[in-house]
Amino acid sequence: MSRVVVITHEHDRFLGKRNLMLRRGSRYLLFDVLEELKRRGHSVRIQQGLSKTYEGDIAVLHVDATTTPADHVDYARRFPFCLNVGATDISKRRISGALISERDAWQGPVIVKTNLNNQGFPETRLNRRSKRAGKPPPFPHLPGLQPYEVHGSLGELPAGIFERDDLVVEKFIPEREPDGFALRFWVFCGERERCTRYVSPNSLVKASETIRREPVPVPNELRERRRELGFDYGKFDFVMHEGRAVLLDANKTPGRPQNLVKMFAAGAADLADGFEGLIHRAR
Repeated sequence: MSRVVVITHEHDRFLGKRNLMLRRGSRYLLFDVLEELKRRGHSVRIQQGLSKTYEGDIAVLHVDATTTPADHVDYARRFPFCLNVGATDISKRRISGALISERDAWQGPVIVKTNLNNQGFPETRLNRRSKRAGKPPPFPHLPGLQPYEVHGSLGELPAGIFERDDLVVEKFIPEREPDGFALRFWVFCGERERCTRYVSPNSLVKASETIRREPVPVPNELRERRRELGFDYGKFDFVMHEGRAVLLDANKTPGRPQNLVKMFAAGAADLADGFEGLIHRAR
């Protein structure tokens, strides 16, 4: 059996409050995988920050921020093997396959997003909790939160968008359906995976707001992109556009939507198999 250490940020709350049954919960998908690993006899430690450290056979770098701080990366490299130590930057400029420039010939709709993952909400939470603890913000130059905005064409964009470092512009290319829009989510850990196509009435598709879903295969070009980005565990959001897989988002700390907790937990055993495969590979 192995000792697993999960490295989080000092102000990240990997574990939520206890419920009426005195059980812990979490906003993160990894929680279900770890619970399964514990049932199999592995030990798990959640390490918040770097002030108190643990010994372990394998670690998971699970800092919920777009760019993982360098000191956390350096520390993670000390372990015999650490998941996602190569996936430390998930900014849109590094991840997205739909980026366009001001001089692009694209004639369709476009979407303006923050360069930060998830609109910068993770960094905002960490800054807020750090302030409450009387400590300086870990992300001091954070831009203000801004919702994603869809425009009919490049010509309809507000002036100055392309001069802003905190924003990116992408082709808006959801898979259109008669009753809505589709997006594909690929969740993986080691060699185990599931890939699902979700259909939503909303053009900005979220797994928690879908009307139907179906399993779909993982395109080979996306597997290659995963290797390039250094992901051992995580979730990729993508679409098929003109016969090609286009990666839109990559998450190294994927969540578990509250209305889909049971479904996500049901797949934890398979992802735990993938985690154990990584343990064996590390040995």
